Amino acid sequence: MHGMPRRRVVVIGAGFGGMAAALRARALGHEVTLLDRLDQLGGRGRVLEQDGFCFDAGPTVITAPFLLEELFALFDERLSDHVELRAVAPFYRISFADGRRFDYDGDPEAMRGRIAAFSPGDVAGYERLLARAARLYAVGYERYGTQPFHRLSTMLAAFPAIVRLGGHRSVAGLVASCLRDPALRRVFSLQPLLVGGHPFHTSGIYALIAHLERRWGVWFARGGTGALVAALGALMQRHGVDIQLGADVARITVSPGGRRRHVTGVALTSGRHLPADLVIANADAPALYAELLPDLAKRVWTARRLHRLDFSMGLFVLYFGTDRRFTDTAHHTIILGARWKSLLDEVFGRDAVLPDDPSLYLHRPTATDPDAAPPGQDAFYVLAPVPNLRAPIDWNRAAPILRDRILALLEARELPGLRAALRTCLWLTPRDFATDYRSLHGSGFSVAPRLTQSAWFRFHNRSEELDGLYLAGAGTHPGAGLPGVLTSAKVVERLLRAEQTLMREHQ
Repeated sequence: MHGMPRRRVVVIGAGFGGMAAALRARALGHEVTLLDRLDQLGGRGRVLEQDGFCFDAGPTVITAPFLLEELFALFDERLSDHVELRAVAPFYRISFADGRRFDYDGDPEAMRGRIAAFSPGDVAGYERLLARAARLYAVGYERYGTQPFHRLSTMLAAFPAIVRLGGHRSVAGLVASCLRDPALRRVFSLQPLLVGGHPFHTSGIYALIAHLERRWGVWFARGGTGALVAALGALMQRHGVDIQLGADVARITVSPGGRRRHVTGVALTSGRHLPADLVIANADAPALYAELLPDLAKRVWTARRLHRLDFSMGLFVLYFGTDRRFTDTAHHTIILGARWKSLLDEVFGRDAVLPDDPSLYLHRPTATDPDAAPPGQDAFYVLAPVPNLRAPIDWNRAAPILRDRILALLEARELPGLRAALRTCLWLTPRDFATDYRSLHGSGFSVAPRLTQSAWFRFHNRSEELDGLYLAGAGTHPGAGLPGVLTSAKVVERLLRAEQTLMREHQ
């Protein structure tokens, strides 16, 4: 393949970033082994089963299907031959505490009408916001999304454009400069929460998500995210990626001596050692440097520097099945409480506390795929932003309390008669994110997407600590969310291609 040197590559972590990195490395001709400590592929995108119900554990919003299509095209295949993507409409239904609702989608004319119904004077501001989001997308994603940021010169070149477009401001601040109505400001400031950010602290560059959604739409895979994971797993198997599940990495091994050390492979907790010329870590980046590298290899990402980082919020995810369908509920519903900034401050603050009035994201897949639950039944998940494990919350005690609080809120606001219809229920807390996904502090999306933790300031896709170590996933450039982690694999591929070119030139 491509006439380039063939090398042994070990990929740690079989989430979407890891699967994409494994496929891209394999397409370059490398011998690729993909490891995951869980017993199934997908990472946060795994499938949970209980009492005859199946639940997508993690991402359900697909906003850049071309990134998935590219992975199949690497091997002259088509995504559509293996997975059916269905359009979600509306993208999101936002439910306000005062009873009002706002359907958010990609239809500009319909959106103008809904905005006029809320605040006639904000239609022009909406147009300005759309134009700003499009320019941010052109710069932040199209120009720099797949650009490695391991050199400061890249950041210095990008910074003037980022500042000119408002990237130095928060998303909430940027939106407020265009819209006056408080409810509409909430609607158009929600996107940072999809990547783990506080809307009042997240860099305005992330306002590009609005354009990403409008340009490419919002989709759902028939059969759920698990069907997409299965299709990627089959693609890897067809093309020679060695997949090893239940393989927990204890540490990355490095060469002895010298000023610049090189990876030599990975040691598993089972005692096995897998030799490698290159390691791609789709593990949580802060946990990678805190737990998987020997201290002698760390010069940049020291314990002190890791401690100073701001992390994303934690997630409490409640999965439940009902014996009837709630046909009036949209696929994606965002249920907002009466409070906004003060609620976010409670979740993200240094003295974070468990909110007694959480805002919720409710996922009802049968709205788009009727076969997503048994006939006549519904399989939901509801996500509540909560403090990560830096907050002193006893989740053994707090989880049942929050479960009951959420079910009562859903019954009152969206799903009448829910508790009588309930047939099964399970949940994940930040403690589970730390245990299952090895996420430092149980954060839902790794480090928070502040400007000072983005691009060059974020974990580099090529490690500063070790030669031969590359990073993909939520904590690396360009960031969290399904488009972000899939794009991080493209950045790694770009770096591998550059390295292969250098090797070939020196042969």
